[in-house]
Amino acid sequence: MSFRSISRLAGCAGLLWLAAAPLGAALGDGTDPPAVTPLDLSPPNSAGAAVDYAPTGAIRPQTLQASPSALDLSPPPGLLPDLPPEPPPPSFFHPAAAEAPAAVSTEAPASGQGAAPEPTAAVPADPLAAAIQARLDGLASARRPIGAGDWAAARQAIAAVYAERADAPLWIEGAGLGARARQAIGRLARAADDGLNLAATPPPAAELAAASPEALAQADVALSAAVVAYALQASGARINPRALSNDVSARPEIADPAFVLKTVAAADDPDAALAAFNPQQPGYRALREALAGLRAESTNTASRFAPGPVLKLGMSDPRVPLIRARFGLSTPGDAPAQVYDVRVASAVAAFQRVHGLPVNGSLTEATASALGGGSGQSRRERLILANMEMWRWEPHDMGETRVEVNVPDFSLKLIRDGDVIFRTRVIVGKPDTPTPIFSNSIKYMLFNPVWRVPDSIVKKEMAPKLAADPNYLERQGYKVSYAGDKLVVEQPPGEANALGRMLFLFPNEHAVYLHDTPNRSLFWSSYRALSHGCVRVEDPARLAEILMGGATRGWSAAKVHSLLGDKERTFSLPAPAPVHLQYFTEFADETGGLQERADLYGLTAKVAAALAY
Repeated sequence: MSFRSISRLAGCAGLLWLAAAPLGAALGDGTDPPAVTPLDLSPPNSAGAAVDYAPTGAIRPQTLQASPSALDLSPPPGLLPDLPPEPPPPSFFHPAAAEAPAAVSTEAPASGQGAAPEPTAAVPADPLAAAIQARLDGLASARRPIGAGDWAAARQAIAAVYAERADAPLWIEGAGLGARARQAIGRLARAADDGLNLAATPPPAAELAAASPEALAQADVALSAAVVAYALQASGARINPRALSNDVSARPEIADPAFVLKTVAAADDPDAALAAFNPQQPGYRALREALAGLRAESTNTASRFAPGPVLKLGMSDPRVPLIRARFGLSTPGDAPAQVYDVRVASAVAAFQRVHGLPVNGSLTEATASALGGGSGQSRRERLILANMEMWRWEPHDMGETRVEVNVPDFSLKLIRDGDVIFRTRVIVGKPDTPTPIFSNSIKYMLFNPVWRVPDSIVKKEMAPKLAADPNYLERQGYKVSYAGDKLVVEQPPGEANALGRMLFLFPNEHAVYLHDTPNRSLFWSSYRALSHGCVRVEDPARLAEILMGGATRGWSAAKVHSLLGDKERTFSLPAPAPVHLQYFTEFADETGGLQERADLYGLTAKVAAALAY
């Protein structure tokens, strides 16, 4: 186990005992809970199945066997000669199956590696089919158009779809591209609106200049490749999150390329079918709208703020009316429009705070650049794009009732049917022991936990004090025993217990959980990255009350309080509650306003750098 893992376990109050001991003393009615099976981290050997994440009546993308490879550091297309494709590596996850539209075949690739075998059909006699087959062979020249994803498997799947049709075209109608093809091209042309990059697989022009078999084949295959590349990028194939950090174990549900091509080609509305592969959560849509507004604003205001001195309160300058217009401020009374007054300075200060600039209310060079569409806005655009990408890491079905913890915002939300029904502050991991980013489900509540102090803390922190004072631990309320020569230290339940009074359990590879804390005053600090990785909850009693079913199941604040004492008690939740540990430094609040938070662990910067490559 790494030092970080040991440190994180220590900060979570020594939950090493969970893997070796029964999960508490009682299960609601006093019976023992089921044993917790250690998490199986071995990679599955089965092919991925469909993932139903589209809304009712929408297209349901499936899952591509994503490669856990490192970020693609290959040079841009054209710098090096093309290399022969590598066989796809085994998948590292296998989402659950879901129904597919009846009119579309969703049969999984036979190889079990997320890719269909190379077609072996004989060269067709039809000139167009022969031209298509030749174009399919040329797909290998598209070098990594989906980033960290496996393009070799994708192009094999494309070829297999054509082989099933005896290399008949998918998009050609008569002597050119049909109406459905033009709809798909329209969506592909707007790929940048969703932060996608199709430079390696550009779609064809909607109107063909020639109608030769070669020209038709080129357009048909190019459109198929662009459609697949779009859907794979949209569903998260561009970046492998685990390659950014071992503390990110989120797993994008990447669409299956054969399913993509068949579904979009057969759709009545290919534009909508393609759009459905992007995240459908409101948080993603809010960032997409913010990106569009930012780009429009940059176009409209660029170069409007001429260079000039730093403006401070009371100064007069011809740029002030532009600032007033930018923030919708009127000129009060008969005051000169060019005066940098309190209202202007306050609006500038608010702008600086949101954009991560020094907050002084003065029109500095950096602030003027951000207002005028310079480097400041380019920075914000990169951050929004990075956060849009991190939405692709979230499960498509996040749960109707779920817990979301946004680490950079130090906040926890309990969401039911799209509405926030509970919110509280949290304390998260320090930068050197970060809270990991992943999704799981809360299954148990543990009241009055015992803290089994990890060996690392006993040796590094307690042993020296014990050597100086043999009675030190007993005076601090710890229970001391020996297992052979090993010193065993436990902290009994109580107000001083490092876990507090409540623990929310969701067994995971990182050994982190949500729990109470005796250090209540820390929640009033604006900076709350203070733990060893676990998430400390300010109001765990209210969270427990809701998760256990509330009044309809006999759970009230009074019942939660009645369970506090000196005996460990474990209860199973009525139903597992999805919990998502997220990392969003750019997000929209409940009023629709765009918020920005500090990049605690540097993860947003890593995603932005990976997207820029």
